Amino acid sequence: SDWLDRFSAAVDSLPEIVEAHRLAGEADYLLKVQVASAADYDRFYRRLIDCIDLYDVTSQLSMETIKPSAPLPV
Repeated sequence: SDWLDRFSAAVDSLPEIVEAHRLAGEADYLLKVQVASAADYDRFYRRLIDCIDLYDVTSQLSMETIKPSAPLPV
């Protein structure tokens, strides 16, 4: 629970993280990060790992937004 509190605080403190999800399956968490360049991502990643110990990180870069998310019509 201490790690989760520190992880949540790190997520809240980094404005580049625009969404955060806890997952079921192979990966535990999914962070949607918005930055302008690969160099900006590298700077973000270094700040993230300064905040919290992470075991395994996999990054994927979006090349194009085909359909942006929108609020559900409820």
